[in-house]
Amino acid sequence: MTTSVKPLRIGLVGTGPWAGHTHAPAVAAHPGAVLSGVWGRRAEAARELAEAHGTPAYTGDAGLDELFAASDAIAFAVPPDVQAPLAARAAAAGCHLLMDKPVATSVAAAREVAEAAERARVASVVFCTLRFAPETSAWIAEQHAAGGWFTAHAHWIGALWAPGADSEYAASPWRHEKGGLWDVGPHALSVLIPVLGDVTRLTAARGPADTHHLILRHASGASSTVTLTLSAPQAATGVEVQLRGEHGTVGLPRWDGAVGAFRAVVDALIESVRTGVPHPCDVRFGLRLTELLAEAEAQTGAGAGE
Repeated sequence: MTTSVKPLRIGLVGTGPWAGHTHAPAVAAHPGAVLSGVWGRRAEAARELAEAHGTPAYTGDAGLDELFAASDAIAFAVPPDVQAPLAARAAAAGCHLLMDKPVATSVAAAREVAEAAERARVASVVFCTLRFAPETSAWIAEQHAAGGWFTAHAHWIGALWAPGADSEYAASPWRHEKGGLWDVGPHALSVLIPVLGDVTRLTAARGPADTHHLILRHASGASSTVTLTLSAPQAATGVEVQLRGEHGTVGLPRWDGAVGAFRAVVDALIESVRTGVPHPCDVRFGLRLTELLAEAEAQTGAGAGE
């Protein structure tokens, strides 16, 4: 006798480029999930994205509650400080959480979500891309198992606002306000922490425009340096994570886009819901990232544009 497993109904909050290019197609095509609806602030945008994937559209405050009622889990593709209170509300409604990074840009808001998820006993996963892209997630696991790392450096250098740049995300108000520290900082930390251990000491300094330089000491005893920016010239862009230790020098491999990684994060949420075992990259890890980024911001005493 065969036993069928009911697909996880995942509702989507958000209708922007990230939702349209990554979240909606990945959930709609996932064999273990159903896209149960799309909620957006603008009714027309919600309807357009929902119709593209054959699912209902919702808008307004009442529509948000209707989406929660129609869903087992909610995926978020909205700015972090919009995401946080909505995620706490979704958890209170009994929905599991598939959150984007950073979960919030204040420690208080991130803690509120973590506590709401704990009270409701719902599963949560935070979409830090490199923790779920097959190529990089396997590399992270291998380097954690190898151990013996002495030091590391990570550079995440973007040119979101450089002359001639045409990114759909350049107009994002929260990225203009918070800069590379908050947008790409979670990516770098989400690689370094599982390999080198939690951060026990952090020192931050400002560079040009929104650039931040971090010096980190980790629980393993290793140290790392991190450079983050969205404001570099286009010719200077690139992503690099390099580890040095007993086994020599190794570098982060390239990965193939975000849709495959998002399918993997849906797998992770389904597994956590099924087993009740928290995922290492859950909302509590998201809270830890927020604590570290908030500390770096406080040390430098400036926003992205200052």
